[in-house]
Amino acid sequence: MKTIRYLMLLAAASFLLLLYYIYRVGDRPNLSEQNLSNHLTNGQTNTAVRRKSYANSSNGTEISVVVVACNERHNEALNMIKSAIIFNRNQSPLRFVIIAEEKLKLNFMEKLNDWQEITDRIFTYEIHSLTFPRANKDEWRKLFKPCAAQRLFLPSLLQHLDAVVYVDSDTVFLSPVQEIWTMFQNFNASQFAGMAPEHEDMNAGWYNRFARHPYYGELGVNSGVMLMNLTRMREFRWEEHILPIYREYRLQLVWGDQDILNVLFHYNPDRLYVFPCDWNYRADHCMYMSVCDAPDGVKIIHGNRGYFHSRAQPIFNLIYSTIEEFTFRTDVYSNFIRTIEESLVLPSNSNCDKLLDKFLQDPRKYFKENQYEEVT
Repeated sequence: MKTIRYLMLLAAASFLLLLYYIYRVGDRPNLSEQNLSNHLTNGQTNTAVRRKSYANSSNGTEISVVVVACNERHNEALNMIKSAIIFNRNQSPLRFVIIAEEKLKLNFMEKLNDWQEITDRIFTYEIHSLTFPRANKDEWRKLFKPCAAQRLFLPSLLQHLDAVVYVDSDTVFLSPVQEIWTMFQNFNASQFAGMAPEHEDMNAGWYNRFARHPYYGELGVNSGVMLMNLTRMREFRWEEHILPIYREYRLQLVWGDQDILNVLFHYNPDRLYVFPCDWNYRADHCMYMSVCDAPDGVKIIHGNRGYFHSRAQPIFNLIYSTIEEFTFRTDVYSNFIRTIEESLVLPSNSNCDKLLDKFLQDPRKYFKENQYEEVT
């Protein structure tokens, strides 16, 4: 009887401990996954929590890049990270902040630990759990696309960071992250975010023709690439502005979180810095006619609407797959630039393909023929 009584007490204590964990820990924003990472990767993941300033963009300043990944977006997010490392020619220290579903975390850690070893740890990373407000949690998670609305809650989730470059998982870099990071220095005293216009042509604009809610400026802005001064956003009490917008316009939101951002900056235009389309280049900019000048070349490609995974615009698919197949510590000119030049069939029916020189302008400038360029 004593043994049975002891086992019953032990089971009750375990159950109470489990309830405590679920209530106090399980639904709390995960500011760092260091313990989990260390357990699974023998301490090879550096997730030190410290506040970084965006003001100094020299090589010694760590640059934070945030991406959210759910379901099939996992491979896209890894390819984005890979592109940022490949074209990090300035050797700037990078911190990748990944917010992901639980089932994807281990895969991210395994791949990124391998890349850290290959690249002599030029980057660190941290992984966080998805975190939405408890009220309407499921609605936020499913808004537009799975997990896309997570970016709206970065100021509270990433309390340890001062500023970040947020990018959608379906983006790839063709230039150093440091170049867009320096745009923080262009912000005036009131601005806390930077985005590119949604369109460049009034005749093709979506917001000016179809939106049923307020939006920024004449053509709206696209949220696929976003500079975020999290400190200023917290001082603005960001979420206290976001939540009422969702409640008022939730039945009129076509593009989800991007529409919410447009409404917010419609009423607070002084808070937004608008950067050129070069830094958020989409098929919309070239499929009918070239409407994005990109005088210094395309800097970041945004393969929205699945253009990275279809042959509708071959150059988008080709650039994505070439980065995916690239091997670190090999020659960028031979295994990226020349591969694309030789693989793209010209003349082409795609107007985007005809802008090959714009897409390769930045890589060609810095990665020369027969020049071995290590990524590390």
